[in-house]
Order: sequence, then C-alpha cells, then structure tokens
Amino acid sequence: MRVLIVSDSHGRHENLREVIRRVRPDRLIHCGDILTCQPQVQAMADCPLDVVRGNNDFGTDLPNDLVLPLGRHRLYVTHGHHEHVSWGLEDLAIVAAAHKCDYAVFGHTHYPTMECVNGVTLINPGSISLPRQPGRKPSFIVCDVDKNGDLHFAQNYL
Repeated sequence: MRVLIVSDSHGRHENLREVIRRVRPDRLIHCGDILTCQPQVQAMADCPLDVVRGNNDFGTDLPNDLVLPLGRHRLYVTHGHHEHVSWGLEDLAIVAAAHKCDYAVFGHTHYPTMECVNGVTLINPGSISLPRQPGRKPSFIVCDVDKNGDLHFAQNYL
C-alpha cells in the first residue's frame, strides 16, 4: 500500500494534482490547511482521503486529529498548532504517545522534518504549496506499507 502525506495546500492544488499523478496513492492523508477544498481534493485523489483541521480551516467540520491504523502501527494525524509545534515537538510526542501511536504526522510549520522524540517518530511533510524551508521546494511524504505491515517513509520534493 502506498500512502501520500501532504499538508498546508491552502487551496492551491496544482502541485498536489501533479504529485497525485506521479505517486498514484492508495490513500491520501492531508495534515490540514486544505481550505474548504476537501471535495475537490477527494475527486483528484480517487482514493480514501483523511483530513484534519488546520488553523486556517474556518467553518469546516473537520476533526482536529485522527488516529489511523496503518500496517501494524498507529498513526496520529494533526495539524500541529494545538500541540505548539512551532515551539518544539515534545508536546506532540506526548499527545501521540497518549493515543498509543508510534508515529505522528503534522503540518503547520511548512517545514519538512522527520525525527524521533521520546520513542515517537514525528513527521512533517512540509507544504505542498507554500514551502518555507531553504530552497523553498514544495514537499510531501510517501509512505510505503510493506507485506509485514512496516512503514517506510520517504521525503520528496517537486
């Protein structure tokens, strides 16, 4: 199974359309700031779509977080602003562990990162539309779930 993980598209979906075409995911996870465009993204993806609410997703009924079984693991999905990820990742690791998740994916900072904090692997795909890291390349994560249920995450750039 191939899972595409993106965040912070902010209603600009040209890059997302291209990444979906390239990756051909079996599932799409969007870590928030999708901006009322969930139906358009769902139609583009043509696969199951999981979305959480970002700090700019006003007037939506999207959940603040999700716990998703993936392979033999549990994935905590959030935008990250409630866990104060701009100031550090410790709070996010605590919340993910409290949900019995060994992985957490999040957005908000528009900055790709992958690190382990207190036994929880924390992954930010960066922004697919408005990147902030040096070089400012739109970024996303591809997660392949192998036959044993193990997860293999790869950071990618357009």
